[in-house]
Amino acid sequence: MELKKILNSKKTPLVMGVLNLTPDSFSDGGVFNAVDLAAKRVVEMENKGADLIDIGGESTGPNSKNVSEKEEIARVIPILKKIRKITKLPISIDTYKAEVARLALDEGVNIVNDVTALRGDKNMVKIVAQAKCPLIMMYSKDNTARTTVIKKKYKDVVNTIDKFFVDRISYAQEQGVLKKNLILDPGMGQFISAISKYSFEIINRLEELTHFGLPLLIGVSRKSFLMGKITERLDRGLIASAFAYLNGVSIIRTHDVGATVDFFKQFNN
Repeated sequence: MELKKILNSKKTPLVMGVLNLTPDSFSDGGVFNAVDLAAKRVVEMENKGADLIDIGGESTGPNSKNVSEKEEIARVIPILKKIRKITKLPISIDTYKAEVARLALDEGVNIVNDVTALRGDKNMVKIVAQAKCPLIMMYSKDNTARTTVIKKKYKDVVNTIDKFFVDRISYAQEQGVLKKNLILDPGMGQFISAISKYSFEIINRLEELTHFGLPLLIGVSRKSFLMGKITERLDRGLIASAFAYLNGVSIIRTHDVGATVDFFKQFNN
């Protein structure tokens, strides 16, 4: 998949619709983890204007549980087989496990979304390099995919993320991943800290991360740093996404595709 081509296809940010195939996702666990339900959800998101679909079989948020490779494959692959037949949209696999990514790519997945930025499975970089596919690398305060609820403090949060990406980009390139295929996700919410102000500071300073010359992705959708009940976070998330876009973000990852697409239509009016 030519990443540059799809990024240049719109004047507004690309909207990546989230499809959780998990029983314990913080916002919609168990709602779409059956083949027919997942397929229906993908069609719905495509009809509402999604540009990409991000599929995950393991939750990584606070209080989530480890999922075996075998279980994750069982959750993801049958649904991917179905989904790839009903949509031509680019599909991203949200996993840090190399074998899950390999099998997903064999089923027509286009992008690998690794929340550990290649730290979770030493074989992941080989799979991505061989596939020559786009790779999303996310900053997280934790070395593993299982994020923690810790009030981590930063002297300069954006500088910390910048240095992290310098290291991860260098490592990926050394292992054969093409820099042009990289997408950077600065992380949000608990991936940064239980102290909410840092997520807002990152959004405000995202332009400082554009010097890498790589697409930026952000996922504020329904995250706890927005405060309030999950049902109350949509408008706040849209406002945060707007600031992120104005500060250089190219891709918005969201559970609320229709509302996000409609919101960004206003930028062309």
